[in-house]
Amino acid sequence: MSKPVVAITRPKDRAKKACEIVEKLGGSAVLAPTLDLEPVNSESLKNLVKRKDDLDWIIFTSPTTIVSLNRFYPDFLKTLSCKLAVIGNKTGKLAEKNGLNVDLMPEDFTAEGLIEEFKKREITNQIIGIPRTASARPILPEELEKLGNEVILAEAYKSLFPMDEKSIKDLMSKIENSEIDAITFTSPLTVENFFEIADDKAKLAELLNDNLLTVCIGPITAKVLDKYDVAHIYPDTYTVPDMMELLFKTWRETNE
Repeated sequence: MSKPVVAITRPKDRAKKACEIVEKLGGSAVLAPTLDLEPVNSESLKNLVKRKDDLDWIIFTSPTTIVSLNRFYPDFLKTLSCKLAVIGNKTGKLAEKNGLNVDLMPEDFTAEGLIEEFKKREITNQIIGIPRTASARPILPEELEKLGNEVILAEAYKSLFPMDEKSIKDLMSKIENSEIDAITFTSPLTVENFFEIADDKAKLAELLNDNLLTVCIGPITAKVLDKYDVAHIYPDTYTVPDMMELLFKTWRETNE
């Protein structure tokens, strides 16, 4: 059986692990980031840092938030005394590597999963800091405020349109020439930006449906693929390793 060629669209600074998993599972990875992340020391982040001692909770939704805080405020995490909630194993592990104790991580690695945990624990009348990207979905702060909490939103990094459009155009050519077996998406913006660059969105969706196995990290990203009428699968646990395991299992079953 030949080695499947898997396209990785996640940001370059997060893609190394995904590429390693593909190689380990017996495939070949093609990196074409459809999203770039840039840490920013925004006014809202400065405000959050000033109010650090007021916080009852802080929520980290991605590793990039931790990277940004360490870049601009290297003492922030060392002196953090509030409770910590995280979304995802990778975020939790990085927080612990920085000396923090994770008080809450939902089994469902989504904003909705975290909201449910806050509801179950009846966490209300708290001051909650959420440093993240400004383009993130509004559901998390909105639902936490509905529970009676004060939410301090802070922009810790920007989610940018991909800088290297050439690599994506090259990927699209490979897809058209049937040189790619599967493609992965790890966030809604990785899908949106991919289709934004395409000259013919309907044709791209048709190529993905006819020639590739499309795998995404979870139901939130899946909704964007649904919008473009792209057939897809995603794992029960929303992590990159689980996504890749599902990809290779499905590909092998289909190509036996």
